[in-house]
Order: sequence, then C-alpha cells, then structure tokens
Amino acid sequence: MKKHLVIVESPSKSKTIEKYLGKEYKVVSSKGHVCDLATRGKEGLGIDIDHDFEPTYTISKDKKDVVKSLKTDVSKAQDVYLASDPDREGEAIAWHLARVLDLDIDTTNRIVFHEVTKQAVTDALAHPTHIDMDLVRSQETRRMLDRIIGFKLSKLLQKKIHSKSAGRVQSVALRLIVERENEIKKFKAEEYWSIHAHVTKGRKSFDAQLVKVDGKKPKIKNKEESDAIIARCTQPFVVSSLTKKARKKQPRMPFTTSTLQQEASTKLSMGARRTMSVAQKLYEGINLGGQMEGLISYMRTDSTRLSPVFTKDAQEYIEKTYSKEYVGRVRQKNSENAQDAHEAIRPTNITRTPESVKEYLTREEYRLYEMIYARTLASLMKDAVFDVTTVEITNDGCLFRASGQIMTFDGYTKVYSKYEKNNDELLPALEENEVLEGVQVEGKQHFTEPPARYTEARLIKELEEKSIGRPSTYASIIDTLQKRGYAKLEKAGENTKTKVFFPTEQGILTDEKLQQYFSGVINVEYTAGMEKTLDEIAEGQINNIEYLHTFYDQFAPLVEDAYDKMPKQEFEKVGKACPNCGGELVYRNGKYGKFISCINFPECKYTENMEQPQQEGLEEKICPNCGSKMVIKKGRFGQFWACSNYPKCKTIESLKPKAKPEPTGEICPECGHELVRRKSRYGTTFVGCSNYPKCRYIKKEPKKKDK
Repeated sequence: MKKHLVIVESPSKSKTIEKYLGKEYKVVSSKGHVCDLATRGKEGLGIDIDHDFEPTYTISKDKKDVVKSLKTDVSKAQDVYLASDPDREGEAIAWHLARVLDLDIDTTNRIVFHEVTKQAVTDALAHPTHIDMDLVRSQETRRMLDRIIGFKLSKLLQKKIHSKSAGRVQSVALRLIVERENEIKKFKAEEYWSIHAHVTKGRKSFDAQLVKVDGKKPKIKNKEESDAIIARCTQPFVVSSLTKKARKKQPRMPFTTSTLQQEASTKLSMGARRTMSVAQKLYEGINLGGQMEGLISYMRTDSTRLSPVFTKDAQEYIEKTYSKEYVGRVRQKNSENAQDAHEAIRPTNITRTPESVKEYLTREEYRLYEMIYARTLASLMKDAVFDVTTVEITNDGCLFRASGQIMTFDGYTKVYSKYEKNNDELLPALEENEVLEGVQVEGKQHFTEPPARYTEARLIKELEEKSIGRPSTYASIIDTLQKRGYAKLEKAGENTKTKVFFPTEQGILTDEKLQQYFSGVINVEYTAGMEKTLDEIAEGQINNIEYLHTFYDQFAPLVEDAYDKMPKQEFEKVGKACPNCGGELVYRNGKYGKFISCINFPECKYTENMEQPQQEGLEEKICPNCGSKMVIKKGRFGQFWACSNYPKCKTIESLKPKAKPEPTGEICPECGHELVRRKSRYGTTFVGCSNYPKCRYIKKEPKKKDK
C-alpha cells in the first residue's frame, strides 16, 4: 500500500515527525534548499536581466543525490505534503521541490506548523493549503537583489582594492561599525563635576545628588565651580520634601529572534550563530527518554504574539503553581516592520519545566531553554510592585535628591529574577522639615565618554531598530564581516570580558570606497526601504519585476562609473621572491590580519606569516608525507607547522612538542594496558588508558575536599 509522503527540511525533524504519524506516512528531508541561482550566463548572475530578470535555477551539487532519492519516494507515494519551514525561505524551498519533483504547484499540499509537536503536525495535515506564490516572489526578489549587488560589488572591489566581498546588508552593517569608530576617534572628552551630600542617620546612610542650584539645573565644568557651590552649603541641611508612591515594573515581552540573540549574548555569553544552532535543535526535537519532542516554537520570528491556546494553558499553570494573584494580562508589542507571521519563541508545553527535561539536554540546550521558558512565563505574570521613597534636602538654594525602593510584590520576578536584578535600596526613616546633622558634601570629577563600540548584542539591536536585514540573517551577517577580515570581535580592554567590534584597515578601506561610489545604495535608509518593499511584495501589493527594473536602472550606472573612476590599489611588495615559483611576495589581508603570499595566487598558493619569531633557532622541517619544506603559519589558535605544498598536501603539525604520557603503574580494568597520566586540551590532567583511541577508559578520581 502506498504511503503518504511528507517532505521537511531537516533530517532530525523528519525523524521526530515520522514517530508522530505512524506507518501510513513516510517523512523524508530535503536537507534545506535543493536549488539556487545558477552561476552561468552573463556575468555569472544566473539572471537574465534583459528579459525581465528571468532567473535560472540549478540543483545544488550536494543535493543531486537527495533530489534523486526524493523523486523515487514521490513515485511510490499516494500523495505528497510539502512541510518546509513556515517562512519565506521555507515557501521557496517548497516551490523548488514542487518544480524539481514535477508536482503541480496549484494542487500540491503545503502544510505549515510552528512547533514540532504531535498536535501541531496532525492539525496541519488536517488543514493543508497550497504554495503562497507571493511569499515565493518576495524570497526570489531578495535572492536576486543579493546576487546582483553581491556579485557586481564583490568583483569590483576584488579588482580595485583586493577586498573579498560586498553585500546588500553586510556592507551596511560594516558602515555602522566604521561610523561608530569614526565617532570615537573624533570624540573629545569634556570635564564635568557632580556634587553629592553624604547623609548618615543611625546605622543607615545614603547619598543625595545636587539637582538644582537657585532653581536651575547645574552645569559644573571644573573644580573651581564645584568648590564654590560646596562653599555655599554652610547652613544646616533640611528635609524639604518627602514623597512615597508605588511603582510598577512590567515584565518584558516573550522572545523574538533578535531579542533572543541579544539576551543569549549578554546573559549566556552565546554568539548569535551558536544561539540559533541550539534553538534549532530545541525546535526540531529532543529525545525525551525515547520520545522525540520539539521543546520550543519556531525560532525565526519578529512577533511577540502568543496563541490564545498557549496563553490559556500558561495562565492556568501560573495560577496553579504561584496563585491567582500572579496571573497577568496578555500584552503584545511588535516593531513597526514586524511580519507577525509566527508566534513569539515559546515553550511548546508550559508544564514541561526546564528541570523536568534537564537530563536530556546538553548544558547549552538547557540554559537556552531555561531562559526561553522563564521569559515566556514571566511575560504572562503580574507586574512587580515597589514602594519608592524620594527625599529632597536643601541648603542655601542648593537642592539635593535621593531615592530608595523596596519590592512589595515580586510578580513576574518570581521566575525571572535570575536574568534581571532588582536591588532594594532603603532610606532611613525621615520626616519633612527634619534637620540633618553631620552631612558631608563632596564634588566628583567626571569626563564625558565616547559612544560605545558595538557588542554583538548591541549591533543586532541596532540592525533590528533600523530595519536592516531580517532577524534570521543577523548571525550570518556578523559571521561574514569577521570571515572577510572587515571587523574583529575583541575585548574592549584588559579589565573587561566584553568583546566589541573593531573595523580592520581593509574594512575601513572597503567602507570608504563603497561610500564614495555607492552611498545612494549602501546606506541605512535605502536598505530599510528595500526590506519594506520585500514585505509589500510578500503581501501582493507590489509587482516584483517592476521593482527590480527600478532598482537596476539606478544601480547599474553606479557600477559602470566606479569601474571607470575607482583607482586600482597595487599590492604592497615584500621585497622577496616566492620560494616555490619565483614570483613576487606581497602583503594580503585575511581573516586573521595581514599575511604574505605569492602574487601569482591562485596559480601559486605559497603563504607565510608576516612575523615568524619562532622560526629563529628552529631547524628546517621536512614534510613526512611528501618531502616538501614545512613552514610556520598562523591560525585562529596560534602558530603551527604546515606543508608548503598545500593544498596538494595538507600535513600540519603542532609547533609545541607533545608532552609524553606519564606512567602510573596501574592497569586498565577494561583492556589490561597500562594507565598513564595525560594533559587535556584545556590544560587539566587526567588518568586514561595508554591504548587510546582503541580503549577510551578514563579513571574517575575523587574530588579534593576543601579543608
């Protein structure tokens, strides 16, 4: 009997769903996109610009076997359901699958679900739809814009200034980083002072800050002005005002893609790409003791909306677990350009607490799921309530103010306090017109500070606020900037763990040339407007071909002008000949900074480091595999020996001699070989079998107790 065939994107998701549906269904995976724009034709664009931007698609090389297998499955199936992800990319994948598998686009079943649970999948199967061609056209337009801008600008920059690439969104993100660096370089610190009154009453003390002098906000520029105000305060300090009021603090909205990436960066020290990778696993399904279950809803979303069904279940859970007084109201606040196609990122089942699934998760999966769970639950709980006391004290026309607070109802912080600190700051008991004794006044010197460089979280927030790209693209944008050698993510200083973006010399040069010749296209406003247009295409409001013509008529003349006017930058020569082919050695820019290579690249792939201090005093090393000379190269983890015959020979060796295992005199209980003491990659020592990797026995040593 023929089975119903369901095609999803991910292999792990296919295994999860197949267990839900039973023997009548076969669930297979396309492993993502099966087609992309070809790289043949005029300029290798895969787009016939002269004939209304007619695209040419080709099956990706690594997907030919996948497509062949899918065709076999389709031929044996009773019917087919296309169940790619519920977004524009997923809709385009469904369309490409229909085309290459000879399925009727108008009749083939398209099913969409936003969480990988049995109920969601079965509900989707019960209500199939068809491929949304407006969404497909929007994705296709985005892909063509990226191809045209990326290919044309990249070829130009490679030829003129030896930069590796440029892109529609990537180059605008680089612009933000370079602009911020320029602001910092131009910044001039200005001195200013603040004045504080230190008040002690009984065992409690507090600081009140000067806020007005003779009814006006003070602007104190130097020590002389500070000392002059302090000299006025010779009379007794009097409590002139004392006010008490309740203040409520609302919980934050549930996570969108960008806010999840920001919070994971600041609270969990997880980069955007890693965050999305872990979230993908939580979405696709985790083996919970023999049962595969998706733990979170779809993780690519810009909506804060929660479904009524989930909200009802969550509020009932809050009432049952924490009492009725903790149940809050449902709120929703989307950004102006949010598509709202999906719900916010949330747990699929509110009763599945992080602790209940901890044993089935890795440390990263648990920490991310715990934060998503807490944020979602907190968003549906009551506000936290504080009693805030504000005191004003005066002395000869100088008004000082201080405030204190105490939490009177914890509300949503009951579940979210781990990620949001609220410290009580208590003032001593005071009364109006009370005269305060022993008040000490001092001035504090400050200097204005330049704007902060972008952390990964701050850059993501800026991209979202300025409508540059989409949340699902932020991780790849950040990754590309670093891979191209345009920006480095490094510590801001010796006394901080925070990493920020610094533009490289090549990044600054690339931005400079793009702004000189393409400022009308590579800017925040134009890119944000393009995103809005893509949304309107997805809604069927704008004709995508007409928009592509409008764009290209503006863009093409700029490219021609840049080819004519942009001067070509010659490589800086080292002054030595290449030992492999005799060509000139030149300096190039790479992901890890400047390096030396042959001018005849890619015909000759010889490279070496700019600085090789470890080379001195070391004997010449010969490759044990091919007999070529070994050279010292530098990678992300430091220097190492590499064969000069790369890429034909890929032999590498550590620069540091391997430490020999230390015998312990003990015997392995599993295979009988001797146990030895080794050092791990993290620098810690452990006792394991000398027969590794055939035997992987590791001796568990008792933990040392603190004395």
